Amino acid sequence: MGKLEIFRAWMREEGLDGFIVPSGDNHFNEYTQTHFACRAWISGFTGSAGTAVITETGAALWADSRYFVQAAEQLQGSGMELMKIKVPGVPSIAEWLKSSLAAGAKIGMDPALFSVSEYNMLKADISPLTLIARNDPFDRVWDERPPVEFKKIRMVPLDISGMGTKDKLELIKRRVGIETGKKFRYILSTCDDIMWLCNIRGEDIAYNPVALSFAVITEEGVTLFVKTDSVGAKLMKELNREGITVKDYCEFENYIGGHDCVEESGGEIPIVVYPAKTSLKVFNMATGNGVPIVYDNIPGGVVAFVKAAKNAVEAEGFRRAMVMDGVAWVKSWMFLEKELEAGNVVTENSVAESLIKFRSEYDDYIGESFTPIVAYGKNAALPHYSSKGKDDVEVLRDNYLLIDTGAQYIYGTTDTTRTIALGNITLEQKRDYTAVLKGMIDLSSAVFPKGTKGSALDMLARGPVCSAGRLYLHGTGHGVGHNLCVHEGPQSIRMEDNPVEFMPGMVTSNEPGIYIEGRYGVRIENIILCVLSEINDFGEFYRFETLTQVPIDKSIIDTELLGSSSLKRLNEYHSEVYRKLSPFLNDEEKAWLSEKCSELR
Repeated sequence: MGKLEIFRAWMREEGLDGFIVPSGDNHFNEYTQTHFACRAWISGFTGSAGTAVITETGAALWADSRYFVQAAEQLQGSGMELMKIKVPGVPSIAEWLKSSLAAGAKIGMDPALFSVSEYNMLKADISPLTLIARNDPFDRVWDERPPVEFKKIRMVPLDISGMGTKDKLELIKRRVGIETGKKFRYILSTCDDIMWLCNIRGEDIAYNPVALSFAVITEEGVTLFVKTDSVGAKLMKELNREGITVKDYCEFENYIGGHDCVEESGGEIPIVVYPAKTSLKVFNMATGNGVPIVYDNIPGGVVAFVKAAKNAVEAEGFRRAMVMDGVAWVKSWMFLEKELEAGNVVTENSVAESLIKFRSEYDDYIGESFTPIVAYGKNAALPHYSSKGKDDVEVLRDNYLLIDTGAQYIYGTTDTTRTIALGNITLEQKRDYTAVLKGMIDLSSAVFPKGTKGSALDMLARGPVCSAGRLYLHGTGHGVGHNLCVHEGPQSIRMEDNPVEFMPGMVTSNEPGIYIEGRYGVRIENIILCVLSEINDFGEFYRFETLTQVPIDKSIIDTELLGSSSLKRLNEYHSEVYRKLSPFLNDEEKAWLSEKCSELR
């Protein structure tokens, strides 16, 4: 019996007419342990985002433009139809369900995997169908399901974090508007927010140095729920000194759903949740004991909002990480050129491995910050392409090689994309490359008033691309964590409105692109830090400091199209790259970098 048939048999036992299987785990992590890869197990699609829906007579998977090609390939023979999100004529999940089921049909979902906000929207959208909560069905249908794993937790010292937990709690209390002495209990489910608050890091999730955890914040301290076996005696003492009480991960549900939380709060102290990052399951357990609930209405949640503005120590850590990463890029790029010149076979995977090798020369390197993207030729037209697990592709000539990789260092996280020309490049390719570069430089050069949102900045990068008659569908920028998640909110730079205003300390990517399906792709990405530009009679103005220190391939730039202003800024950037990286290079590497960073006229 196939997986869909097994699942449908379970649905019939439960009296369900359909079931929705999202990506993610009960902490809303971008990457998940294999235990939580339920959507991948049922569909065969392994992309990081997508939602599967199963009914008695049909099955479909919704994926965004990043994964159209990958999903189409992986869904072959699965019995699932691909639904391309935002493509005209493609129904939404609710529309698809309502078109195939009668009013009153029961649609199941795991309440641990849906936030309160998602549940409320979905419930309204699928009406007159009925949304039914059912605890994780995959424990029953997935034979030999991998267990949840817990690994070692480490402390982040003050000279890297820049602020202790007690001081962070004061920021959170002020931001949430709670007066000194007023009692509250804030339930926190997102691992990266908890790691930042408690100044710890873990190894439970690939690429993101977090530990699976929950936390309850009060005006007095934090109750941290982690696997206690992962916390050593020394770390336990340090956590206790910062006002953090440690309980075992498995105690969390009993704590908020049983009498403990009610007793400690006297039954009257409100529980505060951010509905977009609190699962329906946690919410239901918390509200079931009669304790009043208050919604956190700060965009992204109060902890994520405060975390987004990096302090001076964190910002300096980013600068240090970018230099170390830039040195690794120089060595890897040189290796690539030498191998090609010698006529040796170079593959996408070997390029990715060379970057990892050179990064690994530094003790402060922890690992990659996401699955490396090394894409040659037509593969570069897939924004989230990965050669991992596929037949290795040889890097040849007369096309672009797009490299998008990032690393985790103990003091910062990197994410850099460079498009490198190999052999002969067409005039069309050269113009597309220049348009992307100009967009990236225009955004990097922005000066803007306090109160500016990412949607207002987006057109600075997207404009030159649109002027070339091109368009990319992904966002221009995402927040970046401090030795945490490479994709971090709450700020973003994209066409869609985001209520979060940019403020000093926010670290964000800047990555416009052009993708010509079946032929080539171009993306150039730097990481930028929002800083104060000036204060005058008109108010506060901000600008961006470029953190990334990696040369940009200037051999394929149309200088007339780029314009004198952008050309000047490119030359200034390359001068800075050489100044910062050269002290860490030998004579041969310095000579190579000097040529790559030489002034372009």
